[in-house]
Amino acid sequence: MTVSKKEREGLRTWIEVDRKAIRHNFGVFRGLISKTTKLMAVVKSNAYGHDLIQFSKEMEKLRADFLGVDSMTEARALRREGVKLPILVLGYTMPELFAEAAENDVSITVSTFETLKELCHSKLRRPVRIHIKVDTGMHRQGFLAGDLPKILGKLKVKSLKLKVQVEGLYTHFAAAKNPAFPKDTKDQIAEFRKWIDAFFEAGFKPILHAAATSGTLLFPESHFDMVRIGIGLYGLWPEAAVKAYLGDRIRLHPALLWKSIVTEVKELAQGSRIGYDLTETMPHGGTLAVVPVGYWHGYPRALSSVGRVNIGGKECRILGRVSMDMLAVDVSGVRDVRAGSEVLVLGGNDASPVSAEGVASLLCASWYEVITRLNPLIKRIYK
Repeated sequence: MTVSKKEREGLRTWIEVDRKAIRHNFGVFRGLISKTTKLMAVVKSNAYGHDLIQFSKEMEKLRADFLGVDSMTEARALRREGVKLPILVLGYTMPELFAEAAENDVSITVSTFETLKELCHSKLRRPVRIHIKVDTGMHRQGFLAGDLPKILGKLKVKSLKLKVQVEGLYTHFAAAKNPAFPKDTKDQIAEFRKWIDAFFEAGFKPILHAAATSGTLLFPESHFDMVRIGIGLYGLWPEAAVKAYLGDRIRLHPALLWKSIVTEVKELAQGSRIGYDLTETMPHGGTLAVVPVGYWHGYPRALSSVGRVNIGGKECRILGRVSMDMLAVDVSGVRDVRAGSEVLVLGGNDASPVSAEGVASLLCASWYEVITRLNPLIKRIYK
């Protein structure tokens, strides 16, 4: 993938997204599930930093079966842009938005009796499609085991039946990311099966889904009618343990490269101190480059003095504090650095300190956090 100078003209920083990598990753997960199992592409949080609209349109081209978003705000944006794929709001939906969901063919998650009550009292011209969320052990969203008889009773009430269509039944795994410890996930699957049996006995035939990226990779018995793939579609592993277990059999290609340019280069004398609070000293002097990105753009301040960028094929260390809009970088060992030189701020398919995996390792953070925090105002260029 190559982005031309014309495409990035006027941009000090931009993000490149590789369509070929997206297609590859999509194919990997299609190949792991049966032909009858649906694939939901999870595009919440600005498609994990990859741009909600553009990534969703790629998923439409690749014939994903569903899109998963966090809120009606995201669903609304997709419908306004003409995306017609079925959409499920995975997070909480405000009652005043039920009618909008119904009118725009957006399915919503129901995980509390309060939401059911609000649905029952809503003035709707057409039913809302709902997915019942079950708490099988994560103890976040969802109905608990003891709620099963009551929820079935509520769903059978005629006044509620006129307001909702039970489209799905689902749960979420708490600890599916370590293949060495499968018990918790298997226990959650067993609990979910109780709900499945009860719903079918009551005459409901919902789409069943439980597995996200890790579950899909490690627990084939959890595929059910649909899987929800998020981080894997973007070419990143859900956790290092999963990569260690499957990395020699499954290849994922990171789709995102965050780039910038050098805006200034200067030679510093021996003993020069750098940045806010003068936290860094160059004992022997050297060459410093300024890169116009900072923590406002999503480059963590915690990477001060330890982060790396890549210039001219070489890793260059951040000098001193990460500022709101600038980095100071040591380019003493790089030849021909000048204003306009291209900088790789984040990306790549290895564990170098410049990759999402490498940055997450330096921060003791998750890869999810690193990419979803990229500022949505940075232009994404799909190639």
